[in-house]
Amino acid sequence: MAVTIKESKLGKGRVIAVLVVICLVAIVAFGAIVLKDSASVSMADGEKTITISDGEGVSEVARILNNEGIVKNPVVFRIISKLGGYDGNVQPGNLKIENGMSYKDILELLITPNRAATKIIIPEGYEVRQIAETLCEAGIADWNDFYAALNNDEYGYRFLENLPERENKMEGYLFPATYEIPEGMEEHDIIDLMLSAFNNQFKDEYYKRAEEMGMSVDEIITMASIIERETDSDAERAKVAGVFYNRLRSGMKLQSCATVQYVLGERKPVLAIADTQIDSPYNTYKYAGFPLGPICCPGIACIEAALYPEDTDAYYFVQGNNGQHIFSKTYDEHIKAMQENDPTISVDKTAIENQDSMQNTGATQ
Repeated sequence: MAVTIKESKLGKGRVIAVLVVICLVAIVAFGAIVLKDSASVSMADGEKTITISDGEGVSEVARILNNEGIVKNPVVFRIISKLGGYDGNVQPGNLKIENGMSYKDILELLITPNRAATKIIIPEGYEVRQIAETLCEAGIADWNDFYAALNNDEYGYRFLENLPERENKMEGYLFPATYEIPEGMEEHDIIDLMLSAFNNQFKDEYYKRAEEMGMSVDEIITMASIIERETDSDAERAKVAGVFYNRLRSGMKLQSCATVQYVLGERKPVLAIADTQIDSPYNTYKYAGFPLGPICCPGIACIEAALYPEDTDAYYFVQGNNGQHIFSKTYDEHIKAMQENDPTISVDKTAIENQDSMQNTGATQ
């Protein structure tokens, strides 16, 4: 009996010893992986440029670097920053990171002020065409090279999957923000920088929400772009979204002046009847449903409005004299609101029956 107990204890001791060895091997292996990455980052593309916004700290930067596949161990990155005294010294601007750089190298670059770069401001609601003009005027991009890079299919972002064929494929996805473009950055990398900014802003919950709504990401961004061009009021965005969704559900045409302005290439304050009859897949007066794609690059507020519209019974809106929109449930109410703002407006009563007379004025929707 005593021998059995001794053997049992010996067996347990061996198991514990084996487990300890396994744990030590795992710890050493993990440590080696961490040490390797912290000493020399490795990216499939060889290099990447990220934008650090004013006010972002090491924790936010570590998250971005991890999302971009640059830093595999953000906790270790933050620890090295803390121990090295880098916290609180992050400088805004672009950060060009290359394979072989250590976490410390990245942190040193991160706290370096006045990195050689050109500041470019891309306002919310800019079209790709306007973005190209801004970059070319600043002398940091060539028009032909920029558009050639736009048609490159090498940008492997989730939100770009299954986009329909169209001339401006990236319309809607070059995220509006302030960028610090490093000297000598190529057009492909500038575009990737803006797509990366979109990727960082478009959260996982947004993909889930779009799926719940039965919509593609492209449809959400298309709706957001229309909202962006229809109102600049924080208080109105979600309600404007609710109006357009009401029209879609009821089988009405969206009839957005902004989509026609996109076709025209200019923001005419008043659309002519001929404008609303242009044969284009972006003309929502002529064709039902969504236009072929986004009509501008919307900001996050309009994207959230498209994802979380206000529940409203309104189907129409017109801009009032105070700059705010007047929302109406019925077409008769809408006509009354129009005429209160402009008594000279005449309405074709026969058009009320088919709800196509909203093109009588560019100020009405």
